[in-house]
Amino acid sequence: MTAEDRFKLFGVYLSRPVYEALDDYVYEEAGVVDLSDYFDETASSVPTGDPGAEATDELVSDLVAEFATLYDAADFEAATAVDPNGFVLTHLAAKPTRVAALRERFEAATTIQETDLRTAHTAILAAFLSVDPLE
Repeated sequence: MTAEDRFKLFGVYLSRPVYEALDDYVYEEAGVVDLSDYFDETASSVPTGDPGAEATDELVSDLVAEFATLYDAADFEAATAVDPNGFVLTHLAAKPTRVAALRERFEAATTIQETDLRTAHTAILAAFLSVDPLE
């Protein structure tokens, strides 16, 4: 299979409330019951056509397209207040070009906000999912 036939897996760190909102989102979009167990974390990619991967690819596409607006709406201060041990690592799947574009945006956000990736992941996805990162 070519890279165009597969989605790349990548990890994001989220506060528990943001992870739960994401889990609900993927359930509503694709029927994925438990996002934490859905993707094989030892695999580097997932074939296209997988419903969970299709849903997270669409999510990543939306994040890339709306990143500037989400950045402005993001509550980085609240995300910074999350206990460093309170983040959950979860995996998403997306087209490799989308993964690269989103990673670049997250890196830029960490630089501008002078924070770490966990905080940026949490703040941006909290804005997208309209959830408080601490509740």
